[in-house]
Amino acid sequence: MISKAKQVWVPGPLIVGAGPSGLAVAACLESKGVPSIILEKDLCIASSWKLRMYERLKLHLPKQFCELPHLPFPKEFPTYPTREQFISYIDSYAKAFCIEPLFGMSVESAAYDAGIGFWKVRANGLEFISRWLIVATGENAEAFRPEITGMPDYEEVILHTSEYKKGDDFRGKKVLVVGCGNSGMEVCLDLCNNGAQPSMVVRDKLHILPREILGISTFGLSMFLLRWLPMSHVDSFLLLCGRLLLGDTEKFGLKRPKIGPLQFKMMSGKTPVLDVGTLAKIKNGEIKVVPGINHFTSKGIEFTDGRQEDFDAVILATGYRSNVPSWLKEEDFFDQRDGYPKTQFPNSWKGKNGLYAVGFTRRGLLGTSLEARWIAEDIATQWSSETRHLPYEL
Repeated sequence: MISKAKQVWVPGPLIVGAGPSGLAVAACLESKGVPSIILEKDLCIASSWKLRMYERLKLHLPKQFCELPHLPFPKEFPTYPTREQFISYIDSYAKAFCIEPLFGMSVESAAYDAGIGFWKVRANGLEFISRWLIVATGENAEAFRPEITGMPDYEEVILHTSEYKKGDDFRGKKVLVVGCGNSGMEVCLDLCNNGAQPSMVVRDKLHILPREILGISTFGLSMFLLRWLPMSHVDSFLLLCGRLLLGDTEKFGLKRPKIGPLQFKMMSGKTPVLDVGTLAKIKNGEIKVVPGINHFTSKGIEFTDGRQEDFDAVILATGYRSNVPSWLKEEDFFDQRDGYPKTQFPNSWKGKNGLYAVGFTRRGLLGTSLEARWIAEDIATQWSSETRHLPYEL
């Protein structure tokens, strides 16, 4: 006989996920006088940052584009804060808005009950009932590990970047990094700077841009130019600057897509790589560029060009994915294939029956902050004295 879960009525919105997205929307709701409850499966806020990011990580974008609503970064922080500085900012953010998530709450399912007009969310033997459900688990809920032929036969170390901590651990070792996005590039640089011998798998075409152009953030400059110029014109400008400052990347096995970086981002969701020094190491041969993987061997890799090479470790910089389809029983708003809202930003934050999404914009923390404000404003207009006095029990 299945025991009935204890029901918990939640007077305000129920938020799933206590990363930056969940904290941002909780803070915005608090500023509107709307209380909320956050369910978090891990035992801390911002668990991806605290538990699954490598030690020498810095923000890719200037801090003004990464701050959450209602609280700027400390003035003494550098333009590109470190991982530790961002974590301290997040901790201060939660404290400033008195956000206290319920930790260790692994959501098993969430479904809308049309009979009562509320969402029922099951976690740890409890059933939370709320008029509003905010999905804030984001784009990076779980590591994506591709299945590559022969991988089980490989006798050495295989890590995902979520498990990678620092390059010192691989000093003197030959390491293959699978993936050439921002994380793959930065892990290669960290390995190279700490005595390892990295090679990087580059299978797809990609755009590499300088992080700054004449001392100005490339991202900030492109955002400014988009106010006045068509995207195609801004793309042409960025490509010209990239060619002048970085040279011809194709000579080093880094082929560019036929369309510009901003258009490519819109079509594929793939962010341009902002170079922080990796390209110079590729040019001087300290980081090798290799083609796609055909299959693993017991000690290394056979590449698509037929060449074989042994490696002491393989690091998968293959990104993350949404886990929403595994627990949200809803098919209209979220796409069951990739776990993202079906409609694109800026219309990706609101579904039906009080369902919301934050942190799925593919536009980083800037997109998250915008959505958090919109969601709070929308829910605040529905908030009433009757809603405030629903019973609440834990």
